[in-house]
Amino acid sequence: MTAHQDQAPAAGAWTPLRHPVFRTLWTGQAFSLVGTWAQTVGAQWFLTTESGRPELVALVQTATSLPVLLLALPAGALADVVDRRRMLLVVQTAMALVATALAVETLIGRLSPATLLAFTAALGAGVALTNPAFQATVPELVPRAELPSAAALGGVAVNLARAVGPALGGLLVALAGVG
Repeated sequence: MTAHQDQAPAAGAWTPLRHPVFRTLWTGQAFSLVGTWAQTVGAQWFLTTESGRPELVALVQTATSLPVLLLALPAGALADVVDRRRMLLVVQTAMALVATALAVETLIGRLSPATLLAFTAALGAGVALTNPAFQATVPELVPRAELPSAAALGGVAVNLARAVGPALGGLLVALAGVG
């Protein structure tokens, strides 16, 4: 039994956020998901303006989602056998490096549709590896009685990102360009 599990839970949907580690991890996940959705908008905009080929624009969703489909089970197994904290740090750092390389390639004018789709697939793989590790870590961060609220907050982060990410991506593309 961890120290968190023997505490009396406070009522409320937001109570898991009173735990600093959970709050930090949840906030990081929310920002990462917003970035993922903003990148999707930028990628689709780039492919629309550079190629004008609708099948390439549609491949952005494939490049984002296919790694999740292919890696969901192995990522879950990996999250069960490795240090999840280290896994989250490594994967999120790798995703930041991929996003940086993608931005640099775009800004210097060397990004091709194939390279964009490869970077997008790499980011999708990062999401696939992050989700099981995050979900498996939550029970270590909040008391058992707060797990339903913590799971609901995970859904809030995902849905908030689905709303804010594309809007932010569109705003950034409009103001600063696709890079």
